[in-house]
Amino acid sequence: MSIRIYNDDVARRSKPYDLARLFAALADPTRLRLLNLMGGSEVCVCSFVEILRQSQPKISRHLAYLRNAEIVTARREGKWMHYSIRWPEGATAKSILDAVLECLADDPAMQADAARMARANCEPQRLVALQGVRMPMTSLRSG
Repeated sequence: MSIRIYNDDVARRSKPYDLARLFAALADPTRLRLLNLMGGSEVCVCSFVEILRQSQPKISRHLAYLRNAEIVTARREGKWMHYSIRWPEGATAKSILDAVLECLADDPAMQADAARMARANCEPQRLVALQGVRMPMTSLRSG
């Protein structure tokens, strides 16, 4: 059974917001951590990998889930993907997401993630510039 929210804008387009999908997206600790890190800003996927210390494919899978729930949007810049929160159009769904983000901001584990984000030094431009650069040669020892 699917729970759906209707508001004036959504009803005009005959596309209801799927509340069950929103709750499913919010039902995972990794996805909550991702939303917390996005807060009100855009975040590069490389930052998520660095802060959460999880593999890029796992992070991308969770971000795809959030995008499918229509609460995250993505923007490509070269080889890098940047993610930000996309507020649902329905007032009820928006208030649910807002309340969740407020709760996350008060959680000590989420605050620790945010502190790591503030100290992170993920610079996609630097990493792109290093691609293709030869690694320094190590000294060869005769044995």
